[in-house]
Amino acid sequence: MKISYNWLQQFIQLDWDSRKTADLLTSLGLEVEGIHSFESIKGGLKGVVVGEVLTCIKHPNADKLKLTTVDIGEEKPVQIVCGAPNVEAGQKVPVATIGTTLYNAEGESWTIKKGKIRGEFSHGMICAEDELGLGNSHEGIMVLSEELEPGTPCSEIFEVEQDEIFEIGLTPNRADAMSHFGVARDLKAGLLQQEIHTGLNTPSVSNFGVTNRSLKIDVDVLDARMAPRYCGVTISNLIVQQSPDWLKNRLKAIGLNPINNVVDATNYVLHELGQPLHAFDADRIYGNKIIVRHAEPGSKFMTLDGEERELHEEDLMICDAEKPMCIAGVFGGINTGVTEDTRAIFLESAYFDPVSIRKTAKRHGLNTDASFRFERGIDINNVEYALKRAALLICEITGGDITSDIVDLYPKKMEDQQVFLTFEKIYNLIGQEIPRDNIKTILASLDIKVKSVTETGLGLTIPFYRVDVQREVDVIEEILRVYGYDNVHIPEKLTASIAPSSKYEDYKLENAIGQLLASKGFYEILANSLTNPEYSEYLDEGERAGQTVVLNPLSKELSVMRQSMLFSGLEAVAHNLNRRKGNLRLFEFGVTYGQKGEGYEEVKHLSLLLSGSRFAQDWTTPARDMGFYYLKATTNLVLSRFGISDFESRVGNNPLLNEALDYYFGDNLLVSFGVVRPELLKAFDIKQEVLYADFQWENLTHIAEKQEIVYRPIPKYPDVKRDFALLLDDSTAFEQIKQIAFRTERKLLKQVELFDVYKGDKLPEGKKSYAVSFTLQDENKTLTDKQIDKIMNKLRSAYEKELGAELR
Repeated sequence: MKISYNWLQQFIQLDWDSRKTADLLTSLGLEVEGIHSFESIKGGLKGVVVGEVLTCIKHPNADKLKLTTVDIGEEKPVQIVCGAPNVEAGQKVPVATIGTTLYNAEGESWTIKKGKIRGEFSHGMICAEDELGLGNSHEGIMVLSEELEPGTPCSEIFEVEQDEIFEIGLTPNRADAMSHFGVARDLKAGLLQQEIHTGLNTPSVSNFGVTNRSLKIDVDVLDARMAPRYCGVTISNLIVQQSPDWLKNRLKAIGLNPINNVVDATNYVLHELGQPLHAFDADRIYGNKIIVRHAEPGSKFMTLDGEERELHEEDLMICDAEKPMCIAGVFGGINTGVTEDTRAIFLESAYFDPVSIRKTAKRHGLNTDASFRFERGIDINNVEYALKRAALLICEITGGDITSDIVDLYPKKMEDQQVFLTFEKIYNLIGQEIPRDNIKTILASLDIKVKSVTETGLGLTIPFYRVDVQREVDVIEEILRVYGYDNVHIPEKLTASIAPSSKYEDYKLENAIGQLLASKGFYEILANSLTNPEYSEYLDEGERAGQTVVLNPLSKELSVMRQSMLFSGLEAVAHNLNRRKGNLRLFEFGVTYGQKGEGYEEVKHLSLLLSGSRFAQDWTTPARDMGFYYLKATTNLVLSRFGISDFESRVGNNPLLNEALDYYFGDNLLVSFGVVRPELLKAFDIKQEVLYADFQWENLTHIAEKQEIVYRPIPKYPDVKRDFALLLDDSTAFEQIKQIAFRTERKLLKQVELFDVYKGDKLPEGKKSYAVSFTLQDENKTLTDKQIDKIMNKLRSAYEKELGAELR
C-alpha cells in the first residue's frame, strides 16, 4: 500500500522527517518497507530557467532551423539552435541549460550537452511542453509570460510538487489502516505515547446541502444481508474533464493514473478515507431506479475492461429497472460508466458483505482497489460521511449541483463489539504491569471506549471498523503495539524449563537424512501441496474418492490437495529438463492429504526422484544411466541410516510405477520404489526415464525409535565364500533365494550376493542361471571344510525343494 507523506500531513501535522515517521509506523505494526521520492514533474525542472529570446535568424546551413541568442540571466547571452516554427525574438521561453536532465513520457532521460548543430554551437535547448513533462503538445516551444525575469527557475513558476511515498506492507487484518486517514489515526495514537498531543484534521462536510430536487433515483435492496447499508445521491449539471493538477498529483504519487474529474474524485476519497464509491451515468439508469439483487445464473455482463463475464447466481449486482450495471463492490459495467458526455451521475457509497465480495472477486479473477477493501471489511458507520465528502468534492471540481436527498438504506444497525478486559490477563501476557491510566489513554487514542471500570478490569466497546479486534487478547495486542514492544523490560534473570530431547525427533531425522542425500549429490525441492485435479486419473479408484477439494481455489490447476508426492515432483523434473538440466537427483520432505472417515488425514513422506546419467560423461567415463538398481541401493542406504536392515521385499502394486518393489517391516510399509510409467511421463512431456521412491516417513521414524544400536568387535576369524550356479525358473527373484538362505542357515550365514545372471540358447526355455555367492563366518573359531560342506548341502536341498533349482 502506498501512502503519500504530503497527503498524510493533511490529516495530522508532523514536524518530523519522513524516516522518523516511518520508524514510528513500523513500531505500530504498519511496516514501512521502503520510501521513494515523487515529483509531479519528473526531474523537478532542475536546470530549466526562463530565457528571453534576444535575436532569432535563419540558420545559415539548414532551412528548418533557427539561430537564436537567449538571455538566461547570466553575464552574457547564450547561442541556441532551435527547430521550433514559432520561436521569435522578444519571447520569454523555458530553457534547459547545459547539464540539465530531461525525461520523456516513458521516463527515459537524456542530458543537455554543449554541441554543434549543422556547424553552429548550441548552448542549451528551448523546450516544448512535452519535453518538460508539462503537457503533451510538441507543435512548438512554450511561450511564457512577458513579466517573468530571465534566469528565474521554472520550478518556481510551475509549482513542482515533491513528495515522499511510504510503501507499507499492510497485513490482512489491518483493514482499518487501508487509507491515509486510517494511517493518520494510528500515528496519532503513537505520538500520544511520546507525549506529542495532536488532533486529526478530518474534511468538513457541514456545508453539504441539496441545491434542488430535480433528479430522484429510487433504490431497492433485495438482499439486505449482502448489502447491509446502501447510500446514494444524484449530482447534475457537471462538466466531465481533466482533474485539477493538485488532484492528479495526489493520485500519481500513489501510482494511479488520472482518468477524469469524477472518477478521480471517487478514487481520491477511496484512498483518503478507505470507502469505495462508484459513479453511474444517471442518464443511462433505465427507469430512474437502482435495484441491488443477485445475478441471474449464466447471464453475461460486460465490465469496464471490455471483457464479457458469465455471472454466477451468488454474484451481487447493482442493476437498474432493466439490466445489471455493476458487479457490486468489485467492478463497474461498460455501459453506465462516466464519460465526457456525462452530465449527471448517481453516486453510490455502500457496505457489502466481505465474504460475498471475496467470493465474487475470486470467481471472476478480479482484484480491484474497491474489492480489496470490501473483502477485508470497511467502516459501515463511515458510508454516509464518505458519500458527502465525495459529493462536495465532485461539485467543487465539476461545477455540479446536488439534486436529490441522500438515500440511506440501513435497516439493521450493526452493533459495536463488546469486550471485557481483565488487568490480570494484560499483565500475564505482556509480562509486566502497565499503569492503568496508560492503558486507558492508549484505548482512548484507538477510539476504544471504556464503558465500565471494575477492580478486575474494563468493559470496552470496540469501534466497528476494527474488524480484527474481537477478543480480549486482540485488545491486549493493540495496547502493546502502541505502548511499544521496546518498552517491555527484559528481566535480569530468565527462568526456562528445558524439555528432554531425543535424537529421534522429527527435525533431527530430517536433517540427518537430508545431509546423507545431499552428500550423494541430491538436491532438495519444496513443491506446492496444491495440485491439478486431472492428475487423479492416474490413481486407483479408492484414492480418487478420497480427494480433498479446496473450497476457494486460487485456480482450477491448484484446486485439490495432493494425494501423491510424485506429480509435483514430475513437475519439478519437467521444469529442469526444459532448461537443459538432464541429470537429476531430487528429494522432498512433504505431506499428502486424503479423507479418512468423516475427517481428513495428513501423511508425511520422503520422496526421491532420479533421472538421467549417474556420472557426467567425459573421455574417461562413458555415460551411464542411474537405473533401477542405483535407486534400490539409495533406498537401502536411507533405511540403513535409520538402522533398519531386517525388512521384507515384496513385489510392488503402486499403479504409478513399473518394476515396483515394496519394503515392509512386519505389516508396516516402509517404501515403494520403481520406474515411473511411460504414459505418466508422456503427460508431463518427459522423454527420459524417471525413477521414484516414496518413503512412509512416520513408519520409518516409529521403527527407528525401537531399533537398538548394537556394537560388535571385528571378528578375529576369517570368513569363507562359496558359490552356486543355480538353474531356475525365469519367474524366480533373487529376493526368494536370499530369504531361503537366511531361513535355512541363521547362525553362520552373513551375506548372500548375486554376481551373475545368464539367459541364452544354451539353457532350456523358461529358465535362467543365477551365480550366487554365500559368505560364512564363525565369530568364535575358524570354520572347517566339514561345517562348510554341511551348510552348502542344506542350502542346495532347500533350493531344490522350494524352487525346483538345479546346480549347473
